[in-house]
Amino acid sequence: MALDSSIRILHRIRRQYVQAKALLYALQALAVVAVGVAVLYKWQFEVPVFAATAIAIMLAAVVYFGMRWSSIRETDLQQVARHLNRQYPQLEDSTGLLLRDSGSLNLLERLQQQRIVATLQELHPEKEKAFSLRSTATYVALGLALVLSAGILYLPAAPLASTDAPKEIQVEFPDAPPVATDTATVIEKIDITITPPAYTGKSTYQAESPNIRVEEGAAVSWRIRTNKPAKTLQLVLNEDVAADFTAEGEAYTLSRRFSEPAVYHLNLNGQKSAFYTIEITPDEPPVIQVQQPKQYTEILFGEPQRVNLQAQLTDDYGIREANMIATVAKGSGEAVKFREEKISLGLSGTRRSFAVNQTLDLQQLGMTYGDELYFYVQAWDNHRGYTRSETYFVQIEDTTIVEASFDMSMGVNPVPEYFRSQRQIIIDTEKLLEEQKSISRTAFEERSNNIGVDQKLLRLRYGKFLGEESESGIGPGGGIPEGEEGHEAEQHSADDGHDHPEFENQNDPQALLDPYMHKHDQEGEATIFEPAVKAKLKGALAQMWEAELRLRTHKPKEALPFEYKALRMLKEVQQSQRAYVAKTGFEAPPLKEPELRLSGELDKITPLSERQTIKAETKLPHTRAALDWLERYKRQGKYRQQDVQVLEQAGQELAQQALNRPGNYLRALQDLRSLISDMNSGEALCPSCLRTVEQAWVALLPPAEKTPQPQRVQRGKLAQEYRKQLQQ
Repeated sequence: MALDSSIRILHRIRRQYVQAKALLYALQALAVVAVGVAVLYKWQFEVPVFAATAIAIMLAAVVYFGMRWSSIRETDLQQVARHLNRQYPQLEDSTGLLLRDSGSLNLLERLQQQRIVATLQELHPEKEKAFSLRSTATYVALGLALVLSAGILYLPAAPLASTDAPKEIQVEFPDAPPVATDTATVIEKIDITITPPAYTGKSTYQAESPNIRVEEGAAVSWRIRTNKPAKTLQLVLNEDVAADFTAEGEAYTLSRRFSEPAVYHLNLNGQKSAFYTIEITPDEPPVIQVQQPKQYTEILFGEPQRVNLQAQLTDDYGIREANMIATVAKGSGEAVKFREEKISLGLSGTRRSFAVNQTLDLQQLGMTYGDELYFYVQAWDNHRGYTRSETYFVQIEDTTIVEASFDMSMGVNPVPEYFRSQRQIIIDTEKLLEEQKSISRTAFEERSNNIGVDQKLLRLRYGKFLGEESESGIGPGGGIPEGEEGHEAEQHSADDGHDHPEFENQNDPQALLDPYMHKHDQEGEATIFEPAVKAKLKGALAQMWEAELRLRTHKPKEALPFEYKALRMLKEVQQSQRAYVAKTGFEAPPLKEPELRLSGELDKITPLSERQTIKAETKLPHTRAALDWLERYKRQGKYRQQDVQVLEQAGQELAQQALNRPGNYLRALQDLRSLISDMNSGEALCPSCLRTVEQAWVALLPPAEKTPQPQRVQRGKLAQEYRKQLQQ
């Protein structure tokens, strides 16, 4: 019986746990639903966005409660037992024994089961509430939700309900006479529809104000509804072009396409509205920014013959096409040939921004040493915009050409033709490395040795220019010529106290003449080149020796750097070693200026008889006339009906200037319209309108030319008295 009561306690704890959890989740869902109900009750379905949001909030709360309820319903007695073990240490983690059959337990487990039954009865009596959940955060959230719902119910709904409603366009008629509303023709509603051109990719939209800003080439349509049929309804552009509206049922429509800015007003039965502007957003051409390569790029011998092109192309509405035009120049002088090729940049579709990262393989373009590449990037947008970048130059260095200058002198190149063979050795070495895997080891070593022999022969040829007529001057240090070892030994013995050899051979005439002879056929005395050039040539021979050593030992890959360095040094020798012979020119004798000056005959020179008078055109004549009228009105305070024509003509000139700067003159145009209305009705003119119009007219006039003014000398009393005495 005690075991059955314990099982009942476990069932009661489970039931109370499920009820407490369900209440907790219900309160959380209720807090969310309260906010959704308040929003839906306040605005109902007048604002679709708010209604959809409120319904989504309530559905989410219901789904949340359903998912939680299905999870807590699956709570079994095993979970209750584990919860009691965690909650009460007195149960010694043995509550699970209550759920097992006593017949399957051993003696120790049955004793422990009896102890747990007694302990559980003490902790949770039969009729005591065993479980309750209290979540402070849940109650706080519920309270905040109720406060928020109450605040939503007291918010004004009118401003939010009209957020998506189209804004009504109002057109003012400042010079309309005060007549009865039942007899006057007035505008009830006006809609301005803007249809952007196709190149923008935009859809049709409605304007929110009579002052509109449209894309270049956009179509603007006015649809006006009046309370009564209008006798005259016109759209006046820039004070000189009037277009009549077309009656369609109960409305009047007019559509025009604009590519230039304009100022317009409506003419309804002779009543002119205020001035409004049409501003144009021009279509900008594509923008091309080339980051790589530089404006001029030279690819040196041995470098990869590739150029990396990095560019950024942008446009306000979209780039339709982009490519690169590459021109390859081959040859020199009159035999130069050009070949143009169009290269796609990989643009697909229309993009507002496009990044180019492309590698140009110059060998695929058919270029070789000495050729030049000229290229530029060009792009088109969806309209008429076209842009091309600057021209970029890429040149592959040609080591076979020796540069010469013919600026006021004649150059002589003393360098022999076989200086270019070092380049052939490099080409043979690179070809050997490329074919290394396809040939046998024996053939590879033989070809490497043959290239080393060619390098040796070339080194010996260069050595002749330094006086080396044998193979003694080899090695990085230039080697020691034959006979120098003995010379050094003799020098060493002289330093030890022995006599100098030149004093031992005093009877030899050759020894006596050696210090005074200019020798050209010895290694150390070669004077074909200057010392600086000779040092570079010696360095090139040292690099050739290093390359020959590695070629002879079958290591052509290690020989390549030394071959390149030798070629570079030889190139420097070619560019620096030149001889020039200055040209002889004719030197004119000095002129006898004092004898010939002003001694020419002038009898055949006739004076200019044709004359032309150019009248200076007066700018803004009507504006100047209006300013004169304004000065008279300030003095007299009167005006005539004929003065309206003066203001009308000045207003046309002001409207023309307002096309470029509508923000500066639009207010002045509206005040000018008010002045004309006052003059037509015979009323007093508006003082503030006069000031605004005067400032605009003065700003239109060009600055006055500065003219010299007479200077008035202020004389003192003493000077005036002295002057009177002199006059007497």
